[in-house]
Parts: sequence; C-alpha cells; structure tokens
Amino acid sequence: MMCQSEARRGPELRAAKWLHFPQLALRRRLGQLSCMSRPALKLRSWPLTVLYYLLPFGALRPLSRVGWRPVSRVALYKSVPTRLLSRAWGRLNQVELPHWLRRPVYSLYIWTFGVNMKEAAVEDLHHYRNLSEFFRRKLKPQARPVCGLHSVISPSDGRILNFGQVKNCEVEQVKGVTYSLESFLGPRTCTEDLPFPPATSCDSFKNQLVTREGNELYHCVIYLAPGDYHCFHSPTDWTVSHRRHFPGSLMSVNPGMARWIKELFCHNERVVLTGDWKHGFFSLTAVGATNVGSIRIYFDRDLHTNSPRHSKGSYNDFSFVTHTNREGVPMRKGEHLGEFNLGSTIVLIFEAPKDFNFQLKTGQKIRFGEALGSL
Repeated sequence: MMCQSEARRGPELRAAKWLHFPQLALRRRLGQLSCMSRPALKLRSWPLTVLYYLLPFGALRPLSRVGWRPVSRVALYKSVPTRLLSRAWGRLNQVELPHWLRRPVYSLYIWTFGVNMKEAAVEDLHHYRNLSEFFRRKLKPQARPVCGLHSVISPSDGRILNFGQVKNCEVEQVKGVTYSLESFLGPRTCTEDLPFPPATSCDSFKNQLVTREGNELYHCVIYLAPGDYHCFHSPTDWTVSHRRHFPGSLMSVNPGMARWIKELFCHNERVVLTGDWKHGFFSLTAVGATNVGSIRIYFDRDLHTNSPRHSKGSYNDFSFVTHTNREGVPMRKGEHLGEFNLGSTIVLIFEAPKDFNFQLKTGQKIRFGEALGSL
C-alpha cells in the first residue's frame, strides 16, 4: 500500500518541483539585483515597474509572491526628469513660428483649453511670433476691472483649490491633503532683512508670523490652468521686502496630482515673496510646474528659475531692503507683479484680523481683480 501511495505521489512531487523551479530561479535573480548599486537597481527595476502598472489583468502580480515590489507610482513619477523636459519646452516656446503656421497652431490651443481671445489686447493670432508670446499675452484694460471695495483681490485667473485659516502649522493644498507651513516658506534665519525672526518650534513659527495681537494667519490657493491668463498681479497694497527661491522639482500641480502627492508644493520649485501690508505679514508664492519654463518677477532681475543645476532642498535669499531703500518694493493693488510661462499655482499666506472673511467657494472659477475677501 505504501509503495502504491508513493508511486502516486511521485508525479505530484515532480510537478511541484517544476512549479517551484521558476520561483527559486527568480528569487536568485532578485537576490543578485539586491546586491547591485542603488542607481543600477533603480534602472533595472524600472522596466518591470512600468510593465507592472501598464499590463492588464495583473499579469506581473505573481512577482510579488517571490519578494519583488514595484516602485510606487509617486516615486516613479518623481523620477521623471520634469526639469529637463520643462527647459526643453521653454526653448521650444521661443522658436519663431512661420507666419502661415501661427493661426492653425494657436487655434488648436484655443480650442483645446478654451481660451477667450476677445479679452486679449491683440486678437490677431499672426501678431504672436512664438508660443511664449502667445502664453504671455496681455489683456484689454477693461477686461479685468479691479475691485476697489475689498481689501484682497485675486492676483490671477484660476480655480480656488483651498482657503481658510492656517491651523497647527499645516496648510491644505486640496481638501484633506496638507503641507508644512515651515517647509513651504523655508526656515527662518537670523537676518535683519527677513520679515520674520527665527523660531524654535512649529507653534512659534506660526505665532511669530502673526505680528499683531488678535490676528490670525490665512491662506488661499489658486490653480492656473493652461488656458488661463498667465500673468499675476498684486493682490493688495503691500511692500515686498524679501524673496526666497527654492529650485525644486517641476511636477504637475493640477488638482488631481495635488490630491495624490502630499506636500507637492514643498517639492516643486517656487518663488516666495514676503513683506507687510496694513494688517501685518503678507506673502505671495508662485509655484512652478511641469512645462513652466520660467517664473518671472518683473522687478527682480536677479531671479533665474529652472536652472540646469541645483542642490536638492537648497534655496537662496534676496533682500529688497537696502541702505538706500529701507522700505522694500511698494506694490499697489492690481499692479503687474509677474508671469508664468504656462499654468501653475499661486499661494497667498497672510495675517489679518479675526473678522476677515473669504467670499469664496472651493472649486469656483475666479478672475484677476475679483474679490477674495475683506473685513
């Protein structure tokens, strides 16, 4: 009887060994991969990872049973050379188009993104020599009347992603996804020119931005789509005393991506302008994005964004307060402040009394000059 049972089990054991052989071989192969250098391992695991996410029906899912793990979608996206692609896009935008090609190219863009050319100062499409000039087109003076009754206006066209009070040193980029206030604005330095003194904790960071008793810290995030007006303006009467430039990544900042990647705005390249308005601290941050070849501040000629080389996590400071100019750069509400090469994001963080009220709804479309809030 024993011999018969062993005879029956013989083919089963051979089949089991045959089934386990590929797994053992794959384990050995993965063991070899684990001994490789980190850059080489990333390079070798990319093709499998891409196939893992692209192939239907979980074709590569059995690989996870033998110890292989795909690179996360977020890590995979972060590894895309978006800065290089954005610089290439910026150079492409500078190429002068033949006169006969301008109308079909710009018309396709207008149709795709819903651009309203009736608001443009120059409606003739042949006037724009390249894509960059078309993106940075000016508007007719009457196209965006500036609201004079409210203390803070929208600095640009766009969509409201989030707004409200800053709580626990965390700011919402979209509902439910936050980023650190200190990581976004950068650490404070013991420098007389900076508008905020150094602090030792999260609470003191927020509290020392609030310079007047009874005030609160507020924020507002505005997303500029590719079809929106690409220039941004001063949202109130204030004085700009300091600029901090973070040469970071250039990932997409559309609302879907903002829900996907935590602290997206802290990873991306950005230009933080800080100063004071009549109620205390005020800041405007222009956040770069994929294919935004440059961020330009009109009064800051020393600013150069999307440079080929930068150190991760680095930043550079520049003060507009000098021995000859003790105040900084005064800006009037609605005055031209800067421009993007393509759509991106504006983040306002400012101090105001407790009775400051936003007149907004999350997700609403807004245009430059319309009211954000008032006392």
